[in-house]
Amino acid sequence: MQAVENHIAVDIGASSGRLVWGRVVDGRLSLTEIHRFANGFAERNGHCYWNIDYLFEQVLIGLQKAKSMGISACTLGIDTWAVDYVLLDREGKRVHEVYAYRDERTRDAVEIVKRQLSAREIYEKTGIQFQKFNTLFQLAVHDPAELKQADKILLVPDYLTFLLTGKLVNEVTNASTTQLLNLHTKDFDEDLLRLLSLSRSQFAELVQPGTVLGEISQSLREKYDLPDCKVIVVATHDTASAVLGVPADQEEPFAYLSSGTWSLIGVEMPRPIHDERAQSSNFANEWGAYHTYRFLKNIMGLWLIQEVQRSYQEQISFAEFVELAGREQAFRYYVDFTDDRFLHPPDMVKEIQAYCEESGQEVPGTPGEVARCIYDNLAILYALAVKELEAITGNMITVIHIVGGGSNNELLCQLTADVSGKKVIAGPTESTAMGNLLVQMIASQKLKDVQEGRRLIRQSFLGKTYWPQERTGQESRLEAFARIARGGTGGGMGHGSKADRQLSGGEGTVRDTRH
Repeated sequence: MQAVENHIAVDIGASSGRLVWGRVVDGRLSLTEIHRFANGFAERNGHCYWNIDYLFEQVLIGLQKAKSMGISACTLGIDTWAVDYVLLDREGKRVHEVYAYRDERTRDAVEIVKRQLSAREIYEKTGIQFQKFNTLFQLAVHDPAELKQADKILLVPDYLTFLLTGKLVNEVTNASTTQLLNLHTKDFDEDLLRLLSLSRSQFAELVQPGTVLGEISQSLREKYDLPDCKVIVVATHDTASAVLGVPADQEEPFAYLSSGTWSLIGVEMPRPIHDERAQSSNFANEWGAYHTYRFLKNIMGLWLIQEVQRSYQEQISFAEFVELAGREQAFRYYVDFTDDRFLHPPDMVKEIQAYCEESGQEVPGTPGEVARCIYDNLAILYALAVKELEAITGNMITVIHIVGGGSNNELLCQLTADVSGKKVIAGPTESTAMGNLLVQMIASQKLKDVQEGRRLIRQSFLGKTYWPQERTGQESRLEAFARIARGGTGGGMGHGSKADRQLSGGEGTVRDTRH
């Protein structure tokens, strides 16, 4: 494929989407936001749904804006969140609207599946973290008649690409999050498909990031004033793209923390780790771009503060929450934010307060105290995850790269450095869009490989470094959190507890910790 100068990343998250124009100017990666739009699921008739038609309309609007800005030709790649799927009939029409992963229909789905195949067997096959909203469990409770009607099952970015090009594919980094791909056969697992009464033919061809699909369909180009776009399959899972956009130096062993609505913390690996220890610690082996694996854990993220802001009628900005939290005493409250009670409560502030009261602690009252509670405990969860990563992989981590929106939160970044004892490098914020663009640029021969792409990011964007400052009491903080999480003062659940065994598929139900 000939080198192309203009590249457009369509990057859609759970709360917003954007089209970002990327190009190399004077040896640096230049980013220009073309179009930004809100996203969110809606509740109808007791269920949560995405407005997928709206999202596709926003993609087209963004492309029309790109044309008006003088972009006549470009490459294009789409990434979104994971696990949610679209059922298509033989005419390519949707069989049902697209469920959002926070929908409560999967509450008992893990138990339903485990009655037919053990958690150990599933993990050994897939290496994926047990979470009740994984596609495996969503499909297990989907209407069987609708599943039977489905000629093809696509994940959300695959569907948006299909609408643009008419091409049916399942991209591997996102497909791996379904908990349906077999690590050994490198394809959809026959036992799991049989369990769901599905066939391999109901899924499209698995393709790698960098696959060139071709031009936007003629019908769309006739209807809209769009650039000449060559559509490239990128790492369509937004976390996979975010990891590609980490400005890491190969010489420095690193962990990544993609910090946004969810926190995804892990390391890049050349091969999966899916033994019993990895399962009991509830780590996932999500497939990465260019035949890597993202050995990671999903932890609740800035969704917590987003919901707290909603509890206060959005009268306090995110920057103000950070400022207020910075004035409060550190580590007064220990809350296990991996508990599924924090997934989608009616009032996040009241839920946090109830947790503290039930576990015999002080109760945060002011907005600053609530925000401080969130930031302190997220930093502790990150530090615990890093310790687990080092223990399971046998590799020492020297730096944590925080990318995404959370990299702008200076208090959380410093807390993460302090509690983990690791150097933290924060930024870039738009790592997902950058990772999306890197795949397009490699496919179009603008870059040689990921290492060259990460070097380009380092040259283009200066991150901020945070060094551990306050180490006193670090271990006692982690021990105190673990004690509270185990229910030692009468309320919580967490690491090493019954709830942690439930998370890993050992018993009971799982806690929702996905981005």
